[in-house]
Amino acid sequence: MKIRLPLILILSVCLSIPLALAAANQGSKQIDLHGGTRGNVPFPHQRHQTAIGDCNVCHHIFPQTPGAIEALQSQGQLQPKQVMNKMCINCHRAEKKAGKPSGPTTCNQCHVR
Repeated sequence: MKIRLPLILILSVCLSIPLALAAANQGSKQIDLHGGTRGNVPFPHQRHQTAIGDCNVCHHIFPQTPGAIEALQSQGQLQPKQVMNKMCINCHRAEKKAGKPSGPTTCNQCHVR
């Protein structure tokens, strides 16, 4: 009995760490992305986190920091439409083709003036 209690406490702390890290890594509920002359793009970030589940699906291209896309574009490390055209729209089209709920598939459906 004396060994069980410390072991239970250690296990409960170890098991709660991943949950705490996941909760801390929620990011913004909604992000307004700079969309150039076509207008900004309101991005439902938490809805994507819930649907995709793996942050690295998107964040392998840019870091998880505010303004990362714009910063990489200004440094010439990311093309202006690279994320939206190659990742977002392609993913939405693939989901739609698979018969799953999907997001917008054209420019005008995202950009708000």
